[in-house]
Amino acid sequence: MKNIWVQSAAVTVFVFAMMWAFSGLTDLKIFSEFDTIAKALSDTELTDFVFAKLRPDPTVDERIVLVNFGELGRREVATMIQIINKYKPRLVATDALYDCEGGLRDTVNCPQLLDTLGNLMLSEAIKESNRFVMGEKLMQTKLLGKTDNSEIDSLELPDPMFKDFSEQGFVTIPTDAAYQEDVKIARTIIPQMIVNGKRELAFSTRVAMSYDSLKAEQYLARKKEEEIINFRGNIEVLQLRVHDLKSDETGTSNFATMFSVIDYEDVFSENFDSLFFKDKIVMIGFLGKYLGAPSWEDKFYTPLNKKIGGRANPDMFGLVVHANIVAMILNQDFIDELAEMQQYIIAFLVCLLTVALFIVVDEKLPTWYDALSVVIQLVEIALIMLLIVQVFAIYNFKLDLNLTLAATALVGPCYDIFKSIQNELLKRFTKA
Repeated sequence: MKNIWVQSAAVTVFVFAMMWAFSGLTDLKIFSEFDTIAKALSDTELTDFVFAKLRPDPTVDERIVLVNFGELGRREVATMIQIINKYKPRLVATDALYDCEGGLRDTVNCPQLLDTLGNLMLSEAIKESNRFVMGEKLMQTKLLGKTDNSEIDSLELPDPMFKDFSEQGFVTIPTDAAYQEDVKIARTIIPQMIVNGKRELAFSTRVAMSYDSLKAEQYLARKKEEEIINFRGNIEVLQLRVHDLKSDETGTSNFATMFSVIDYEDVFSENFDSLFFKDKIVMIGFLGKYLGAPSWEDKFYTPLNKKIGGRANPDMFGLVVHANIVAMILNQDFIDELAEMQQYIIAFLVCLLTVALFIVVDEKLPTWYDALSVVIQLVEIALIMLLIVQVFAIYNFKLDLNLTLAATALVGPCYDIFKSIQNELLKRFTKA
């Protein structure tokens, strides 16, 4: 029995060495041009099946109202905010960044400054709000950017005429997109970040903090650099309506809408119930040229997408992503996950036990070894995948067992290679 565990440990180390070597090859992208299946599924995780298929339709979150401002200018947005303010919301927030891009404050580089009255109206509307949260953007100075460093050392802030009467939070959502028009997959959010020695909150964190500071502080007390977004619902608006609609087969998400939503025209005409905005979190942003209009602008792929693999269309506007995060914070509905060290320990132990089982089968049933080893691997992989899905669906816990799956898949060939090398070395030493 002692020899079995020594042999198992040796083979397990060999399996991990092979995985390390293979990961080095894949980093070089040697096979990327030939692996079309991997390309199609590269934006997919096993837990996406839970998000897209296994969860029940959400109930509408009565605390949050989304308002589409389409392509309105500052003057029209100001008018809309003034109307909303009449109905006494708890707070108003917009993920728009009202500034002069690049910091050049002249009418040539920043034509928005030409509308002096519009800017004044927007500033006054913000000032008159009970509480107002605006977006800011994480940035790198050009000097730091040249060093190929991911560190953030600056912020793009709203103009002082708006910033001075509001709170701010960064709207940046982590994605693998190389440029603005690239495919953007939203899975996680950075709750807070230290920029030049000062704590900056994410836009969603700041909105939640303004609504319920206790729950927001409990969220930050988790001290996670990145939080997995616990998506619960989307909006699927296929024609102009004030209240929430049920998604159908033409939508991009599998779920009913989670948030009440209204278009700017209905705000201007005050075509809504008098209590629609009262004591609510009102989040204003871009949800299409008009509600239901097809658009890719400021839109992300999320785990709620109807197509789990090889996704065709982004399914969620950035404002709705932020609203999902705010709801997650207020509901204390977080997703926990394994630490990196725990992932390695589990992978090592499962691999060790699998190799030990292979050795027993090889010694006791050598004739059946080839067939049984394949069956054992397939059963293990199926059980691990089922465990990942069930634990995530029931407990909101993400078992990241990709390393375990990879090790299990490599046990068979690695065991055969190791045994061949071992037998060859024994023959040579015996002859010597």
